[in-house]
Amino acid sequence: MAPAGVLLGLAAGLVATIIVEIVGQAGGSTVSHPTPAVSIVGDIVFDLSFVGAAIYLTALVARPRPEYFGYRTTPLRRAAIIVVIAAVVYYLVTLAYAAVVNIHTSDKLPSELGVSKSTAALVAATVFVCVLAPIFEEFFFRGFFFGVLRKWHIEVAGRELGPWVAAVITGLLFGLAHAGSAAAEYLLPLAFLGFVLCLVRWKTGSLYPCMALHSANNALALGVNQEHWGALPIFGLTIGSWLVIAALTGPLSQRRLRVARS
Repeated sequence: MAPAGVLLGLAAGLVATIIVEIVGQAGGSTVSHPTPAVSIVGDIVFDLSFVGAAIYLTALVARPRPEYFGYRTTPLRRAAIIVVIAAVVYYLVTLAYAAVVNIHTSDKLPSELGVSKSTAALVAATVFVCVLAPIFEEFFFRGFFFGVLRKWHIEVAGRELGPWVAAVITGLLFGLAHAGSAAAEYLLPLAFLGFVLCLVRWKTGSLYPCMALHSANNALALGVNQEHWGALPIFGLTIGSWLVIAALTGPLSQRRLRVARS
């Protein structure tokens, strides 16, 4: 099911993106130089295609329920501690990697989305990068793909390694998924981020901490690398993004709780 989800999502995403580009040509966009609106809509429908593929394949086996994909409440204190530890580990490893590789390029995605061309493009790109992308990508990669693969039973020397192997594979795929929007030297850190997010999902049993860390990382990357913001605007963007994500996805876990109580 996991490989099928990747192939189906990729196929549907490519078709959907082509349709968006064709429609966008009527408004003056081109394939080689798409307008910010076409780029943003294209990225949204591409990510949504993977969400749709995950839901469809799950429906072939059982009725899709939010909790299957990790929309579960989790103790806030424990989740916060795990997220902080995961963030510290990720950034320390990334800083060490950057020092060795000498990274000097920035993320290509914000520029492709036209953040420097207009305020409207900046707002739309920020919503996509800090809210929608964390929701869609966490749903597919940690909620579906890792959720399926971690059921592997791989025992070595009496230790169960299935979730660890699943986290490595998911992380690598997560890094490769950003090949079109990130410079090559960023792919390995992104793969490590994908691996860390899998561990967060595993240890908390919930997708919410994963979305929070993913969103915070994107807000930091956007604020520092693209807009050169200070700490306060980045903090405000992070909190604002969390609130929107909570408003959009929180009812999924609440609905499960109401059903359980009835």
